[in-house]
Amino acid sequence: MWLLTRPLGPEEQYREPAFLRARWRHEQAQERSLPDGLWRGPANGDLAAWPGLPYVLLFLEWEARYPLEWTQHAKAWGTKQSLIRKVARACHEETVKAKLIDLVEIVVRRAYRCKDREYVRVARAVDSPDLRGRLERAADSDSPWARCHAGYVLWLLDHPDLPNTRRVWQTWVAGEAVSLL
Repeated sequence: MWLLTRPLGPEEQYREPAFLRARWRHEQAQERSLPDGLWRGPANGDLAAWPGLPYVLLFLEWEARYPLEWTQHAKAWGTKQSLIRKVARACHEETVKAKLIDLVEIVVRRAYRCKDREYVRVARAVDSPDLRGRLERAADSDSPWARCHAGYVLWLLDHPDLPNTRRVWQTWVAGEAVSLL
């Protein structure tokens, strides 16, 4: 419809009823797709009770497990960051916590991607013997990425007073973490 009404010029095009209907249908479809459908979130702010929570988890799992496909079809770094922060603040039932623990484990075992450092918030929110066991196994793995990421997350879990900032990360990687304590 955009191409058909383009000859009308920008002002007339945006007043054309057929164009307005097509644009409305497009916006409706966007609200039911990833990531656009996640932008509004729960009206009352309670993510744990929001019917869209499974889609939040699906969106994050898609990015974690299939980063190339996610980047090609749904890349939205700001949405990823915002959703990670929201799930880290919500009180969740055990099945959701288990999914979040899975996500933390997947993320620490792969090469770093944009906004992955935000998963420290999730790790702190779902800290448990299960999570620590998985992180310890990742920290002992053959993968240098996993050893580095998992070690850092474990260290921050042991030091909840420290912020998860770029400076703290760089200091830890440089082996000078003792100076932060």
